[in-house]
Amino acid sequence: MANDSIDSLILKLHDVDAVKFGEYKLKSGMLTPIYIDLRVLVSYPSLMNQVSSLIYQRAQEEELKFDSVCGVPYTALPLATIICSRNELPMLIRRKETKDYGTKRQVEGKVREGETCLIIEDTVTSGTSILETAEVLYKEGLKVTDAIVLMDREQGGVEMLASQGIRLHPIISMFKLLNVLLAAERINDQTAQSVRKFILDNNTFRYSTQCNGDGSPVSKKPCKEQSQELSYGARAKLPNVHPLASKLLRIMEEKQSNLCVSADVTSSEELLQLADSLGPKICLLKTHVDIVNDYTPALSQELKALAEKHNFLIFEDRKFADIGNTVKHQYEGGVYQISSWSHIVNAHVVPGPGVLKGLSAVGQPLGRGCLLIAQMSSQGSLATGEYTQTAVKMAEEQSDFVIGFICGSKISKKPEFIHMTPGVQMQAGGDGLGQQYSSPEDVICNKGSDVIIVGRGVLGASDRLEAAESYRKSGWEAYTKRMGQTGQ
Repeated sequence: MANDSIDSLILKLHDVDAVKFGEYKLKSGMLTPIYIDLRVLVSYPSLMNQVSSLIYQRAQEEELKFDSVCGVPYTALPLATIICSRNELPMLIRRKETKDYGTKRQVEGKVREGETCLIIEDTVTSGTSILETAEVLYKEGLKVTDAIVLMDREQGGVEMLASQGIRLHPIISMFKLLNVLLAAERINDQTAQSVRKFILDNNTFRYSTQCNGDGSPVSKKPCKEQSQELSYGARAKLPNVHPLASKLLRIMEEKQSNLCVSADVTSSEELLQLADSLGPKICLLKTHVDIVNDYTPALSQELKALAEKHNFLIFEDRKFADIGNTVKHQYEGGVYQISSWSHIVNAHVVPGPGVLKGLSAVGQPLGRGCLLIAQMSSQGSLATGEYTQTAVKMAEEQSDFVIGFICGSKISKKPEFIHMTPGVQMQAGGDGLGQQYSSPEDVICNKGSDVIIVGRGVLGASDRLEAAESYRKSGWEAYTKRMGQTGQ
């Protein structure tokens, strides 16, 4: 899908007041600096046709498999109608209100049990409108694996739907829209920054794993869905789980620890001391080996020995982000020879699948694993929305090497993937350099992640061992709470 066609569409949507800036009250009562009103599209036939074409083109590009199409009532109904009429596809209509006469059906059209229906939507914030439509279709015996939306507000909808097994494919993301309007001088930088801050501060996914999916205060009680979740130990035994992911899950269960300490220190002596003293408390030790001033190959071998002694894995936070051939050499060679000692590495998805092909050529024969950076804890990060969804898709396609994600919250429903969240401190907040912090309970219990990554909360403490134990205990209690257990 060409960027120039998307840019042109964004400008046209602004022309017809489908995108408005100011102060608007949402259904939830929240005030927002941007309002997306795509209902006006019905008055602009050429624009309706353009949007419909882009949605169908997206379905083709993603090679989506479906037997029918359903538009979420009401704005997406004419879009679905145009798509189905033009391409001679079967269409289903979900009734928003159930009839109390006639057939009393909630879904109109020919329903064939077991078939797959593609959902079309105009705008997504939390994703609940798509999920509500999917649940109606489920009751009719249909499958829903994918949905396409014109505008993703990037407030947690992609992640929430992914956690429910539905892949969301946005045409336009909120940050893309802001960038195009800013470049065209339709809005000023102050307006763009105001909207970006609102989006980042109001991510709805923190509620999606709670009982209160309507945006009401987060419940402290575990939900029914949470209590049915597989334990770390049970996930370790799944047939499709990567051997290294299985090992990590077993370590977490045995040590009652979902704590990864980020050992961002600059001397070999301090790094080894941390690994030895904190080893019994952690499931993972995250390193930045290239900041160690006195690195020698002996350091990595001593780290490996300590990992075996204390039963934890080593995660070198290298963040590979180059073409396949380059990362292959960076991973296996050079001064650090990372593949020889680090169990886990991570990579950005910016270069595309080639980065994983290069890394897996080295790591897979050694039994290593990779985490994809799907989200980041820094303020203003561009790793949101469609970017995050692409990371999930890449992981699914290369699950023989990818074992999970670096993310702010659970983004995949597949239990074989491990979710790890950085930027964890006992007190939520941020620093002066854009780092955003979340508490262990928020990350594990509310956002559904599996591993808390703690740096300054441990390294900055006067008693690092005591701090590590405090985080281990807090993270484990959050996990047992999520599982509906009494805690240990």
